[in-house]
Amino acid sequence: MPKTLERIHAYLTARRLRAEVIVVDDGSADGTATLVERVRQEYPEVRLASNSRNRGKGFSVRHGMLEARGEIALFTDADLSAPIEEVDQLFAALREGKCDGAIGSRAVDRSLIMVHQSRFREFIGIVFNHAVRWIIGVRFVDTQCGFKAFRREPARIIFEQQRIEGFGFDPEILFLAQRHGLAVVEVPVHWVNDPASKIHVFSDSISMFVALVAVRWNALRGRYPVTAVSER
Repeated sequence: MPKTLERIHAYLTARRLRAEVIVVDDGSADGTATLVERVRQEYPEVRLASNSRNRGKGFSVRHGMLEARGEIALFTDADLSAPIEEVDQLFAALREGKCDGAIGSRAVDRSLIMVHQSRFREFIGIVFNHAVRWIIGVRFVDTQCGFKAFRREPARIIFEQQRIEGFGFDPEILFLAQRHGLAVVEVPVHWVNDPASKIHVFSDSISMFVALVAVRWNALRGRYPVTAVSER
C-alpha cells in the first residue's frame, strides 16, 4: 500500500492534477487504516473510507465511488496491475466529451499485457465474457479489468443501484450504465498480472456466474428503475 500511494502521488504531482485518493478499507485487521492515517501526513490528498466489516470488492468499490467528490471518479486495484499512468488514456477518452465512462481493457490489444495470467485463468475469462454477453447483453470484450473511470454525476445512479457486493460487480455496473443510457468506451491499457492476487479461480468464478444470473433476475424484477436519461 505505501508504494501504491507513493506512485499515485508522484503521478498526480507530475501531471499537476487536483485530486483526492480514497482508500477503502474492507474491514481489514492488518493495520490498513492506521497506515493510511499515517500516510496522510505526507500525502494530504489521501483519505480513508472504512467498511464496518468485510463486505467484498463490489461493496468497497461502490463505497468509494459514492464517496468521491471530483468531476471524474476512477477506481483501481491496490496492486496497480494497470499502471497509474494509464489514467492518461482513460481521461483522454472522457475529455473528448463523447462518453460518460472509459474502462480499461486487456483484450482490445493483448500486446499491452506485460505479464499474463495463467492460460487457465485467461480461458475462464473468455468463457465468462461470453456468458456476460449472453445473459445480460453487455458486449465489451473485457468487463473484469479493475480500472474504470466515469463522469461522477451522470454515473452516480449506477453505484446507487449496484447490488452485487463480490467480484461479480463489474458486469452489473456496465449493465446499469447501458440501462441508463450512459456511453462507455473500452480503452486498451498496459497491464501486469499480480501473482499475489486474492482471487480463487474456482469459487470466485462460480460466484461471478451466479452474479450474472442475479443481475438478470434483478432487472426482470424491476430492481433497476430507470428514472432519467443522462445528458452529455
